[in-house]
Amino acid sequence: MRFVLRFFGFLFSIGAIFFLIGAVGLACGYWMFSKDLPDHAQLANYEPPVMTRVHAADGSLIAEYARERRLYVPIQAIPKLVVEAFLSAEDKNFYKHAGIDPEGIVRAVVANFRSGGKQGASTITQQVAKNFLVGNERSYERKIREALIALRIEKTFSKDKILELYLNEIFLGTLTPGRNLHGIAAAALDYFGKSVHELTLAEVAYIAALPKGPNNYHPFRQRQAAIDRRNWVVDRMVDNGYVSREEGEAAKKEPLKVTPRNVSPHNIASGYFAEGVRRDIAERYGEEKLYEGGLLIRSTLDPKMQAMARKALVDGLVRFDEARGWRGSHHKLDLAGREWGLALAEMPTLNDVQPWRMAVVLEVSGGRARVGLQPKKEASGQISRDREFGFITADGVKWTRRPVEKALSVGDVVYVDSLDSRTGLFRLRQIPEISGAIVAMDPYTGRVHAMVGGFSFDQSEFNRSTQAMRQPGSSFKPIVYATALDNGYTPSTQIMDAPFVLDMGPGQAAWAPSNYDGKSAGLRTLRYGIEHSKNLMTVRLANDIGMPSIVEYARRFGVYDDMLPLLSMSLGAGETTVMRMTAAYSMFVNGGRRIKPSLIDNIQDRNGKTIYRHDDRKCVNCDAEKWDGGAAPKLADNREQVLDPLTAYQMTSILEGVVQRGTAQSVKAVGKPLAGKTGTTNDAKDVWFVGFSPDLAVGVFIGYDKPQSLGNAATAGQYAAPVFRDFMQMALKDKPATPFRVPAGIKLIRVNASTGTRAGAGEGGGVIVEAFKPGTAPPDNYAPIDGDPQAGIPPGPQAVGAGTGGLY
Repeated sequence: MRFVLRFFGFLFSIGAIFFLIGAVGLACGYWMFSKDLPDHAQLANYEPPVMTRVHAADGSLIAEYARERRLYVPIQAIPKLVVEAFLSAEDKNFYKHAGIDPEGIVRAVVANFRSGGKQGASTITQQVAKNFLVGNERSYERKIREALIALRIEKTFSKDKILELYLNEIFLGTLTPGRNLHGIAAAALDYFGKSVHELTLAEVAYIAALPKGPNNYHPFRQRQAAIDRRNWVVDRMVDNGYVSREEGEAAKKEPLKVTPRNVSPHNIASGYFAEGVRRDIAERYGEEKLYEGGLLIRSTLDPKMQAMARKALVDGLVRFDEARGWRGSHHKLDLAGREWGLALAEMPTLNDVQPWRMAVVLEVSGGRARVGLQPKKEASGQISRDREFGFITADGVKWTRRPVEKALSVGDVVYVDSLDSRTGLFRLRQIPEISGAIVAMDPYTGRVHAMVGGFSFDQSEFNRSTQAMRQPGSSFKPIVYATALDNGYTPSTQIMDAPFVLDMGPGQAAWAPSNYDGKSAGLRTLRYGIEHSKNLMTVRLANDIGMPSIVEYARRFGVYDDMLPLLSMSLGAGETTVMRMTAAYSMFVNGGRRIKPSLIDNIQDRNGKTIYRHDDRKCVNCDAEKWDGGAAPKLADNREQVLDPLTAYQMTSILEGVVQRGTAQSVKAVGKPLAGKTGTTNDAKDVWFVGFSPDLAVGVFIGYDKPQSLGNAATAGQYAAPVFRDFMQMALKDKPATPFRVPAGIKLIRVNASTGTRAGAGEGGGVIVEAFKPGTAPPDNYAPIDGDPQAGIPPGPQAVGAGTGGLY
């Protein structure tokens, strides 16, 4: 008996020793592995990278910017079905264990022993520890550290918080190149084009199947494996009692319908606009905030107006380009080498020139060419096996002034546009060499409704609306004349249209500008000088009022920051942008108030707090609770007054005359009150038209990127004004013919258009209605049309350049 007791005592001692050794070992191991563990408390303030989204004014999505595509969804907003699917697929005991699941470990060990596989046993908490704090290194040390942190996380955070972090952080694949999906919300959008609340059981199960290996269950490349894994998740949901067996069987029978989401500015022809917004945000907040900050940007873009602007500009560029003939095919394919569809599909194409499509000429005979259209890519990214064909007949190449056999040959890669979809007839197209820009904005707020910076953003990202510095030519003249009107001149002031010579000093040739037509008209009104774009009258007027004053007004209007005080600058010899010119003209129609062009209405951060508003006006006494039902409160107008409102209307009236009687009469076809000014530079290297309706300002520029003449006889009235006209016809189609607003104080008086004198009773032809400030009307006994009689000689200059000495 004593021997037995001694034996058991010995065993107990040995056990105690081993226990102590093990305890010391575990303590040492715990100390060693936990001494430099990452601080799990930082998860409380964790803000994952979230993509920035840009919306148009109507709420439609224009663009997304992100390194990791993620939309953060709080646990309270995650549907129960989604939670149940992920628990079934990843950690069914999540709400029972303390961070480590012993049952799951045993189950994994048994399963691996039986199958020889490598089934994991990581809990959702362990995956959070791995994804946020530990990393993906494959080692036992990492697994131990992961488990220790998981235990700490469980003690610090609620189960719901842990699950929220997991469901928003987990990587769920790359369905299309460059779109790395993180979190369930982004995955739901990219895989199925739905919010998480709209997902079906089958769709939820597929997304829950992805964490184990998104590439292994790719819906197109590994389709059967993806379906099998989805069905496995459905079965686990049935086993766990989350859905009925009937619901599960129905879900497993559903086909895997993945429809990759396509978010691109090209969808509404807004590549230049979206890039402008991206640059703006990057400059304001930096690249990190742009790509990770989760900003919600409401832009000023009007999608309908944007499409109109692009169409008007493209049509104008194509008209000019096609008038200069066919330059030949885009490329040449050897059709003997391989199947034409695959070869054509590999050709780089412009994706933002719809409805144009790339095609290859397959056969030319009998006065027509048979073409094959570039195959489309399927949702899987594979090239479609379907082939589309069409024909180009004489009507399709009429503009080339060549027969089909001379214009096209087999293997030519060209762009085409449908003439008649029913008969399969196409029109030959050509990428124009010339480029241009168009901007449309609200003249009262500076909100840019549309901006097109060239023929194709895919072809060139250079934005000719904001980045191209070009000479505005005669479109700058209204700034000169506005300076004069704001300093004592009237629309009826007489200015000499006669040769002007300026001595440039010893050894230099004299400067002698001339009118476009090379003729002089003698003494004419200030209005006539603008309506007919007279260079000599403009230079003479600028010389009379002094270039320093014009420099100051050019700065006020934002056309130039620091213009040289040279007389040649009065003819638009400086360089500026379409955006600046459009904003300047807006100040004529808005009553002389400064505006700042903006592509962005407001910006909210990831928490919904507004961090930027373009409209910074304050509403005084705007308290709905204290409102007594009386007059509505008004927004304070804090815009700077850069021009007398009466002067602004006088310029508006004169620019309306440019459309009615001057160099832009083609614009009259719109049939609505419009005003504007053409601009053609020396050698016609740049042509402009900047104008406005009472509520919309538009600027148009056309020219080669490497400046060269558009032709000896080219004018803005021929090429730029029609683009403005086409756009306004579309933009104002359903708008009433609203006249320009006349400010209080303006006197509208009938005058002789040639002399500017007050029209006599019964005087017919050549009579117009002119706008005068109080006390500046031409002297006569006839009453103005508004019934307020005027008398006396108006102050200020009455004739410029009528003398015989000096420079005149």
